[in-house]
Amino acid sequence: MKKVYGSASEALDDLLHDGMFIAAGGFGLCGIPELLLAAIRDAGTKDLTFASNNAGVDDFGIGILLQTKQVKKMISSYVGENKEFMRQYLSGELELEFNPQGTLAERMRAGGSGIPGFYTKTGVGTQIAEGKEHKDFPTGPDGADETYIMERGIVADLSIVKAWKADDTGNLVFRKTARNFNPPAAMCGKVCVAEVEEIVPRGSLDPDTIHLPGIYVHRVIQGEHEKRIEQRTVREKA
Repeated sequence: MKKVYGSASEALDDLLHDGMFIAAGGFGLCGIPELLLAAIRDAGTKDLTFASNNAGVDDFGIGILLQTKQVKKMISSYVGENKEFMRQYLSGELELEFNPQGTLAERMRAGGSGIPGFYTKTGVGTQIAEGKEHKDFPTGPDGADETYIMERGIVADLSIVKAWKADDTGNLVFRKTARNFNPPAAMCGKVCVAEVEEIVPRGSLDPDTIHLPGIYVHRVIQGEHEKRIEQRTVREKA
């Protein structure tokens, strides 16, 4: 099966449709699938639901799709640093489902592992728990019951992720903290497209260094990427 494509638009050509659900990797501006997001913008696909730790900033990451009003709903943990996100949410133009970061990562991982749901203590007694199934388990001190809430696994129509290296079978290696949400996001998509900085020959990756096996990855592109600093802070000169 061919997995290497010439460009982001070519890799997404027959996958996009209005109203689809997309899981995207990245944390802040680190490990963002920027080329694939730009291709989605250029394709004009609209009414999108994104599961992503955050929504980038106004001119980078998912923020570029908020500018063109192609996003209908965000399932996220952190939505700061994005004025357009705030404007659309407060005006009722954008739906928002908040998830704690660990819960969101586990929802993605669970969906990719065939687990339809799981119980967690995170969010019990808060707005996060509203409308969700509650169940008591004897896990506290001396076997006392403690309350957990049910969270559903995420299965997306499409996953888009950013990695450091790949081979032509789709095995991925991530660069340090840029791994972040990318592996679970890749796992939960019915189709996963990865953009990478380098495609290396088959067999050249040490199996022990592979962070995500190619069985989860359907298409790969190579491209140039911008290395952004989200908030650059420097010391004033003495």
